[in-house]
Amino acid sequence: MRLQTSLSLHHASVIVDEALRLGREENLLPLTVVVLDAGGKLIAVKSEDGSGIIRFDVAFGKAWGALGMGISSRLIRDRLASRPTFQAALATASDGRLIPVPGGVLVRDEQAFTIGAVGISGDTSDKDEYCAIEAIRHAGLFSEPEEPAEGWRESSLSDTYPGER
Repeated sequence: MRLQTSLSLHHASVIVDEALRLGREENLLPLTVVVLDAGGKLIAVKSEDGSGIIRFDVAFGKAWGALGMGISSRLIRDRLASRPTFQAALATASDGRLIPVPGGVLVRDEQAFTIGAVGISGDTSDKDEYCAIEAIRHAGLFSEPEEPAEGWRESSLSDTYPGER
Protein backbone atom coordinates (compact mmCIF):
# COMPACT_ATOMS: atom_id res chain seq x y z
CA MET A 1 0.00 0.00 0.00
CA ARG A 2 1.17 3.51 -0.78
CA LEU A 3 -0.19 6.53 1.08
CA GLN A 4 -0.29 10.10 -0.19
CA THR A 5 1.96 12.32 1.92
CA SER A 6 1.53 16.02 2.41
CA LEU A 7 5.15 16.77 3.34
CA SER A 8 7.91 14.38 2.35
CA LEU A 9 10.62 13.08 4.64
CA HIS A 10 13.12 14.55 2.19
CA HIS A 11 11.69 18.07 2.56
CA ALA A 12 11.37 17.67 6.33
CA SER A 13 15.00 16.57 6.60
CA VAL A 14 16.21 19.50 4.50
CA ILE A 15 14.22 21.89 6.70
CA VAL A 16 15.57 20.45 9.95
CA ASP A 17 19.19 20.45 8.79
CA GLU A 18 19.01 23.95 7.32
CA ALA A 19 17.34 25.36 10.45
CA LEU A 20 20.14 23.93 12.60
CA ARG A 21 22.78 25.25 10.19
CA LEU A 22 21.23 28.72 10.38
CA GLY A 23 21.21 28.53 14.16
CA ARG A 24 24.93 27.85 14.18
CA GLU A 25 25.57 30.56 11.59
CA GLU A 26 23.75 33.08 13.80
CA ASN A 27 25.37 31.74 17.00
CA LEU A 28 21.99 30.93 18.56
CA LEU A 29 21.47 28.87 21.68
CA PRO A 30 20.99 25.11 21.02
CA LEU A 31 17.84 24.46 19.00
CA THR A 32 15.27 21.70 18.73
CA VAL A 33 13.46 21.53 15.38
CA VAL A 34 10.21 19.63 14.78
CA VAL A 35 8.47 19.10 11.42
CA LEU A 36 4.86 17.88 11.24
CA ASP A 37 2.80 16.92 8.21
CA ALA A 38 -0.62 18.47 7.55
CA GLY A 39 -2.28 15.91 9.83
CA GLY A 40 0.02 16.72 12.74
CA LYS A 41 2.14 13.57 12.38
CA LEU A 42 5.79 13.93 13.36
CA ILE A 43 7.99 13.64 10.25
CA ALA A 44 11.39 14.78 11.54
CA VAL A 45 13.00 16.11 14.70
CA LYS A 46 16.52 16.95 15.79
CA SER A 47 17.81 18.50 19.00
CA GLU A 48 21.25 20.01 19.21
CA ASP A 49 23.59 19.02 22.01
CA GLY A 50 22.75 21.18 25.01
CA SER A 51 19.10 21.76 24.04
CA GLY A 52 16.92 21.51 27.15
CA ILE A 53 14.66 18.50 27.62
CA ILE A 54 11.43 20.52 27.37
CA ARG A 55 12.46 22.08 24.04
CA PHE A 56 10.89 19.21 22.06
CA ASP A 57 7.52 19.83 23.73
CA VAL A 58 7.73 23.57 23.08
CA ALA A 59 8.78 23.13 19.42
CA PHE A 60 6.06 20.52 18.89
CA GLY A 61 3.47 22.80 20.53
CA LYS A 62 4.41 25.72 18.32
CA ALA A 63 4.05 23.63 15.13
CA TRP A 64 0.96 21.77 16.35
CA GLY A 65 -0.77 25.01 17.41
CA ALA A 66 -0.05 26.63 14.05
CA LEU A 67 -1.62 23.65 12.26
CA GLY A 68 -4.52 23.52 14.69
CA MET A 69 -5.41 27.17 14.25
CA GLY A 70 -4.37 27.46 10.59
CA ILE A 71 -2.13 30.44 11.29
CA SER A 72 1.45 30.93 12.46
CA SER A 73 2.15 30.86 16.17
CA ARG A 74 3.26 34.51 15.94
CA LEU A 75 -0.20 35.44 14.65
CA ILE A 76 -1.79 33.29 17.36
CA ARG A 77 0.17 35.25 19.99
CA ASP A 78 -0.79 38.58 18.43
CA ARG A 79 -4.48 37.71 18.14
CA LEU A 80 -4.73 36.24 21.64
CA ALA A 81 -2.75 38.88 23.52
CA SER A 82 -5.92 40.73 24.48
CA ARG A 83 -8.07 37.58 24.77
CA PRO A 84 -6.82 35.65 27.81
CA THR A 85 -10.07 33.74 28.25
CA PHE A 86 -9.93 32.39 24.69
CA GLN A 87 -6.22 31.63 25.11
CA ALA A 88 -7.01 29.60 28.24
CA ALA A 89 -9.81 27.80 26.39
CA LEU A 90 -7.42 26.86 23.58
CA ALA A 91 -4.88 25.60 26.10
CA THR A 92 -7.60 23.42 27.66
CA ALA A 93 -8.98 22.21 24.31
CA SER A 94 -5.47 21.24 23.17
CA ASP A 95 -4.58 19.46 26.43
CA GLY A 96 -1.88 22.11 26.91
CA ARG A 97 -0.15 21.36 23.59
CA LEU A 98 -0.70 24.80 21.99
CA ILE A 99 2.31 27.10 22.47
CA PRO A 100 1.22 30.61 21.34
CA VAL A 101 4.58 32.28 20.71
CA PRO A 102 6.60 32.74 17.48
CA GLY A 103 8.50 29.77 16.15
CA GLY A 104 5.58 27.76 14.75
CA VAL A 105 5.51 28.30 10.99
CA LEU A 106 3.15 26.79 8.43
CA VAL A 107 4.69 25.07 5.40
CA ARG A 108 2.90 25.67 2.11
CA ASP A 109 3.31 24.28 -1.38
CA GLU A 110 3.38 26.23 -4.66
CA GLN A 111 -0.45 26.28 -4.74
CA ALA A 112 -0.59 27.78 -1.21
CA PHE A 113 -1.93 24.57 0.37
CA THR A 114 -0.71 24.01 3.92
CA ILE A 115 1.25 20.76 3.86
CA GLY A 116 2.78 20.87 7.34
CA ALA A 117 4.37 23.01 10.00
CA VAL A 118 7.77 23.61 11.58
CA GLY A 119 8.29 24.37 15.25
CA ILE A 120 11.59 25.52 16.70
CA SER A 121 12.58 26.18 20.29
CA GLY A 122 15.90 27.10 21.85
CA ASP A 123 16.60 30.81 21.52
CA THR A 124 14.22 33.76 21.46
CA SER A 125 10.95 33.03 19.72
CA ASP A 126 11.74 35.54 16.95
CA LYS A 127 15.11 33.87 16.28
CA ASP A 128 13.47 30.44 16.31
CA GLU A 129 10.93 31.69 13.78
CA TYR A 130 13.66 33.17 11.55
CA CYS A 131 15.35 29.76 11.28
CA ALA A 132 12.04 28.06 10.44
CA ILE A 133 11.10 30.53 7.70
CA GLU A 134 14.50 30.50 6.05
CA ALA A 135 14.79 26.69 6.25
CA ILE A 136 11.39 26.27 4.59
CA ARG A 137 12.50 28.59 1.77
CA HIS A 138 15.74 26.65 1.43
CA ALA A 139 13.67 23.48 0.89
CA GLY A 140 11.89 25.16 -2.04
CA LEU A 141 8.62 25.59 -0.17
CA PHE A 142 6.70 28.58 1.16
CA SER A 143 6.06 29.77 4.72
CA GLU A 144 3.37 31.55 6.67
CA PRO A 145 4.45 34.02 7.82
CA GLU A 146 6.46 34.85 4.72
CA GLU A 147 9.02 37.04 6.53
CA PRO A 148 10.68 36.93 9.95
CA ALA A 149 9.67 39.53 12.52
CA GLU A 150 11.30 42.89 12.07
CA GLY A 151 14.28 43.20 14.39
CA TRP A 152 14.51 39.45 15.05
CA ARG A 153 18.30 39.69 15.44
CA GLU A 154 17.95 42.17 18.31
CA SER A 155 15.75 39.86 20.39
CA SER A 156 17.74 38.54 23.32
CA LEU A 157 17.64 36.10 26.19
CA SER A 158 20.80 37.58 27.69
CA ASP A 159 18.92 39.10 30.62
CA THR A 160 17.42 35.71 31.38
CA TYR A 161 20.54 33.62 30.76
CA PRO A 162 23.55 35.79 31.59
CA GLY A 163 26.83 34.34 30.42
CA GLU A 164 25.24 31.88 27.96
CA ARG A 165 26.76 33.62 24.95
